[in-house]
Amino acid sequence: MAFFSKLKDRLFKSSNKLEEGLDAIVEEGAEDVAPQQSVPEKTPEVPPSTPPVEVPAEQPVEAPKAPPVEVPSEAPSEIPVDAPAEIPVQTHEQSPRPAEPMTKPAEPMTKPAEPVMKPAEPMAKPSIKPTAAPDPAPATPGLLGRLMGRGKADEPRRALDDDMLEQLEDLLVGADMGVDTALRVTANMAEGRFGKRLSTREIKELLAAEVARIMEPVARPMPIYAKRPQVVLVVGVNGSGKTTTIGKLASQFKAAGKKVVIAAGDTFRAAAVEQLQVWGDRAGVPVLTAPEGSDPASLAFDAMTRAQEDGADLLMIDTAGRLQNRADLMEELAKIVRVIRKKDETAPHNTLLVLDATTGQNALNQVETFQKLADVSGLVMTKLDGTAKGGVLVALADRFGLPIHAIGVGEQIDDLAAFDPEEFAAALTGLERS
Repeated sequence: MAFFSKLKDRLFKSSNKLEEGLDAIVEEGAEDVAPQQSVPEKTPEVPPSTPPVEVPAEQPVEAPKAPPVEVPSEAPSEIPVDAPAEIPVQTHEQSPRPAEPMTKPAEPMTKPAEPVMKPAEPMAKPSIKPTAAPDPAPATPGLLGRLMGRGKADEPRRALDDDMLEQLEDLLVGADMGVDTALRVTANMAEGRFGKRLSTREIKELLAAEVARIMEPVARPMPIYAKRPQVVLVVGVNGSGKTTTIGKLASQFKAAGKKVVIAAGDTFRAAAVEQLQVWGDRAGVPVLTAPEGSDPASLAFDAMTRAQEDGADLLMIDTAGRLQNRADLMEELAKIVRVIRKKDETAPHNTLLVLDATTGQNALNQVETFQKLADVSGLVMTKLDGTAKGGVLVALADRFGLPIHAIGVGEQIDDLAAFDPEEFAAALTGLERS
């Protein structure tokens, strides 16, 4: 739950945008419907509530008001019929005692009235419809639903109709969920609920459940194989966070008891080598480097030889950032893969594509291109704390179905964690988790 709290706090841009949009959608619809329902809703406030209360109250009052019962000589037959308890009262012939039987008969008349009200109490928990049952049905549902509905009394609600679905689709598209995914999500949300009045929280719960359903099949940690060394090739565009991700993963694998070796394959950027060396020193992991400007494929080959000699469990190879539309750079990546396979036909065993969440829908194009050249086996999404469009991860899962191994929300080592679909869905929508 610690990472969820951090994820929720740092996904506030996405969750705030969705929450504000949902509030606006619901309140807009609620305002449009409110004037139409004001007339039928206000009329049942007095009639349905007063008659059930007044009827049982009048019955005990009318009983003592019947003075003809006080004359036993003229109507002796009425005594055993009304209340047998009056016979001993009249034999004593005392003036204050007749007042007692008049109150005592009133008590049994109020007692039978209690069971009549009790069944209405449990029925009144979901709504007050049983109380208003004798009145015309169309006048009661709106008010009763607001007073005793699932949400708060003052919570705005809106009927789930075509206009609302269209607004929801636009909101999800604006959160970078993509048109196809947004249509699928809203259609599933509306299934069996079309026409029902929903609050903002209920919509958030439905949205979070649908997002979690899409993400559940792809939430898988990076597999660890018996093959030694297991070669993990890390690819991505410039600035996506590859170097930092490698350092964090190496540190975590080291803490898990694995022997890790890092190859600084980004030979074109000196800062990348220095950054990896800092992470290697921090985690106690050796970092293999090559002179600046040297062939990264040659370094990868030498690193595999070194990892085999050292008996390493994992060899993590960093690569230079490259744009998916640069054919020459993508060909260089393909060369690294070919050279690695000369050493081991099954390598690389994992090809992790590191994606920057701030790139939005462009991440879809990156996955498509890198998958063709490097046979991507899993995704790592970084910088989710820096965007208001975290829905791109949902679009990636819905379109490609590639495993999402981890997500990052910061620069610290514990800011990279295994992907949890329910936590992500709740954080994305701003939904509180118990």
